[in-house]
Amino acid sequence: MKPNYYRTHTCGDLRASDVGATVRLSGWVARTRHLGAIIFVDLRDRWGRTQCVVGEDSPHYAVVSELRRETTVRVVGQVVERQSKNAELDTGDVEVILDELEVLATSDPLPFEVVPKPVTSEATRLKYRFLDLRRDKMLRALKLRSDVIFSLRTRMVAQGFTEYQTPILTASSPEGARDYLVPSRRYPGHFYALPQAPQIFKQLLMVGGQERYFQIAPCFRDEDARADRSPGEFYQLDMEMSFVEQDDVFEVIEPVLEGVFREFSDQDVTPAPFPRIAYKDALLRYGSDKPDLRNPLQISDVSDIFAGSGFGLFEGIIAKGGVCRAVPAPGAADRSRKWWSNLEAVAKDAGAGGMAWLAFAPGKRKGSVARFFDDDRAARLADAMGLSEGDGVCFLCGAEGPTARQAGALRDAVGQRLGLVEEGCFKFCWIVDYPFYERDEDTGKIEFSHNPFSMPQGGLDALLHKDPLDILAYQYDIVCNGVELSSGAIRNHRPDIMKQAFEIAGYSAQDVEERFSGLWTAFHYGPPPHGGLAPGVDRMVMLLAGEKDIREVIAFPMNQQAQDLMMGAPATVRDDQLAELHLGVVWPKKGK
Repeated sequence: MKPNYYRTHTCGDLRASDVGATVRLSGWVARTRHLGAIIFVDLRDRWGRTQCVVGEDSPHYAVVSELRRETTVRVVGQVVERQSKNAELDTGDVEVILDELEVLATSDPLPFEVVPKPVTSEATRLKYRFLDLRRDKMLRALKLRSDVIFSLRTRMVAQGFTEYQTPILTASSPEGARDYLVPSRRYPGHFYALPQAPQIFKQLLMVGGQERYFQIAPCFRDEDARADRSPGEFYQLDMEMSFVEQDDVFEVIEPVLEGVFREFSDQDVTPAPFPRIAYKDALLRYGSDKPDLRNPLQISDVSDIFAGSGFGLFEGIIAKGGVCRAVPAPGAADRSRKWWSNLEAVAKDAGAGGMAWLAFAPGKRKGSVARFFDDDRAARLADAMGLSEGDGVCFLCGAEGPTARQAGALRDAVGQRLGLVEEGCFKFCWIVDYPFYERDEDTGKIEFSHNPFSMPQGGLDALLHKDPLDILAYQYDIVCNGVELSSGAIRNHRPDIMKQAFEIAGYSAQDVEERFSGLWTAFHYGPPPHGGLAPGVDRMVMLLAGEKDIREVIAFPMNQQAQDLMMGAPATVRDDQLAELHLGVVWPKKGK
């Protein structure tokens, strides 16, 4: 670092080789320690910490004794060897004897202690995020984020991709979440939308002959927060390629993700090519289309085994079209009834009416359905699921969709409670062959299940002749440790297929031409086959940082209620601002 008035070195630079040098340091007072005639000051900046020392004979002793934490100071002094070294600090072999002190900016009393760890609510941390960001943990997380983004860019450019920027103000489109709308001053009653993703624009870039596009793209969706999803905005590695099939997209992005995770962690990473799991199989075997493959347990459909068992509850459900799913519990036969009851509570929390269980204890079978399993039926179950003496199994029965999700929650709980989930690894997989359409449970209408701009498997012929609910799409997700990193697809580039696909979902030809006019028009001028995906940057960094909450790797996140507590957003605006936009506010009625 080039010396200037404030610094000859950062607070992380000094080593034993600097003993005897006179240095200038600037930073924040992390803490002071009064030891009688000596005061020790831990001075901190972005790069590290240095211990400074002032004695009672110094003209600065009185000022230092009154310094508040997080006050900004400039010091000048001589580097000496520390008598009591600190192996936990890079600068722990030396300290600076303070000769000059300048207070650059004072600090008010702190709303929480910045170091070593704030003992306060998340709301307070977010309100004073500028203080929270000074913590070592946050500094490391945001540096990691910067390094990951740089690595992603480098790896994409190395594969022949060019970075583009797509518009932020655009038109509303059906991406699956609510838009953030921006009123137009010049066109009363008209609105822009912030992009949920650069979907249409990146397809237009492909029509424009750019062939290999990427950007670190901001996306905006008005949706509720989760631990792995920030409300409002997020960033993704958005990419698209021309003249490709599904395998081509996989072959490009797998080394990028594998390389980044190997670069920024010392954990095992799934080598490319990543496993591929059909959506239907993922729901059956893992109870989720975001399976955590660190858990080795797999769910089985055992509906046929309960046929003729005499267990009337399950037989009745199965006879009406329901299914029975079984979750193995290896080595759990000796667990107490309370242990099994706790698992039943997990199933109920996931929406199940109850849970049955069976254990293959030495020389006998026990459990809530043990009396319905004779030797033959028990042998069939054990053979189908690979069970042996000492193992147990949980059963859920109900409608296929809900039962799959409930079994997935139970699988997660059993894996955790039996200590089966592998630690110290990142396990990737692709989920492929998503259904193109689904039926809305409330309205009964056919709607897109994933991305409306995807190519249906079988093309136009499938749309014309197959049951819509049987049509699969060239859509895929990439999942790591149970976290969805990305959705993607081979796109529909033909207007005749596009029109038919939207017609099945209830859109008229006029709707398509008006709502997607740019894409619709472009597809009449020689569009290339193309496809891509968009891994989430925030989620990648969250996994690499070992965090469970995505807000810990974002500089200025909103809270779970989509509020910016520091800036006071969202906020009301003045009447004259509303009038300029030709808007009025309709306040919700009380109780609504």
